[in-house]
Amino acid sequence: MNGNEPLAYRIRPKTLEEYVGQEHILGKNKILYRTIKADRLSSIILFGPPGCGKTSLAKVISETTKYKFYKINAVTAGVSDIKKVVEETKNFMINPTGKSILFIDEIHRFNKLQQDALLPFVENGLIILIGATTENPYFEVNKALISRSMVIKLEPLTEDNIYTILKNALERKDGLGEYNVKIEDEILRKLAIISNGDVRTALNGLEIAVLTTNMESDGYIYITDEVIKNCVQTRKAIFDKKGDTHYDNISAFIKSMRGSDPDATIFYLARAINGGEDPMFLARRIVISATEDVGMANPNALIVATSAMEAVKMVGMPEAKLILAEAAVYIATSKKSNATYLGINRALEDVENKDTGTSPMHIRNAPVKDMEKLGYGKGYLYPHDFPGHWIEQQYLPDKMLGTKYYIKDENIE
Repeated sequence: MNGNEPLAYRIRPKTLEEYVGQEHILGKNKILYRTIKADRLSSIILFGPPGCGKTSLAKVISETTKYKFYKINAVTAGVSDIKKVVEETKNFMINPTGKSILFIDEIHRFNKLQQDALLPFVENGLIILIGATTENPYFEVNKALISRSMVIKLEPLTEDNIYTILKNALERKDGLGEYNVKIEDEILRKLAIISNGDVRTALNGLEIAVLTTNMESDGYIYITDEVIKNCVQTRKAIFDKKGDTHYDNISAFIKSMRGSDPDATIFYLARAINGGEDPMFLARRIVISATEDVGMANPNALIVATSAMEAVKMVGMPEAKLILAEAAVYIATSKKSNATYLGINRALEDVENKDTGTSPMHIRNAPVKDMEKLGYGKGYLYPHDFPGHWIEQQYLPDKMLGTKYYIKDENIE
């Protein structure tokens, strides 16, 4: 056993049968399983959170394909590395198949020039690209590469998946099988839960626990609940405030407020706070929801939201979490109306796309007395001079008469 290699690297699967998880794409009747088995793979981009098995899947492909397999990391590689792969692929003496598989880990780190350098060789089939990324490839990867690849989303591994992998690690000789480890299934499952879908975190925690625990007089290493807690301090959060999970979580937060679910609202707010999200960003989203989703059904929501934003700026974290929670729950539990949201959007669409005419002369401004001779302000009726402070008169341009933008709904009093 090479002590320099981490456990997660040593026990990577070599065959599809050894691969654990991602049944939605690797089930025996699934297209990806069949194409790997038949060695008929086309370019793919594997997209998923850390520790979900992207690199392990590439390893399986490298072990099963007849094509020459290259692996580079986008952090350290450049255009010259791509050119070297292309030259070797074209060299019949080195590569009789005339085709290679190129695995690029963290492909989102490649800049536009580097991604463009790949494009012609992916397009003509010389290179079968396997890209792995934790970022949403539709945002981070060249659209031309995306269009020539199959984007495959990998999910966080389940608790059962990780438990199975941990059990295998304890039994395999290239894993921890050479150690006499005693650990209860309940504790192993706790480790699977704490890792939150990231098998690398779970394996690293298990390895540290085994290597830092003394062997007892009976020849066994006992891994207790306390040992695991010390090796993996807290449940790993699947959250990257600059990545795809940022957009997923904030979308869920906004939709929970809009959907009047205070529990879900607090949950996604907690996730954002735990992930290090900027509290002012969260406060701004609450303000937007107050006017977009609550609107005229409860105009006080905007006052509460803007006051909360000012308070967050003054107080700061960690106390600001209480302010954010109060404002978010207020929005979530308020009646909802998007009448003003729809109204302004309809009006903007008309203004941008139609000949809407000019405002009536009687409601135009006449700062100079002589302008009244030209009709400016002439005939204007001051509403406060009339009963109920209202009098019927035309405000919309002639071309827009009868148009309705603000349509009250049942939640507006």
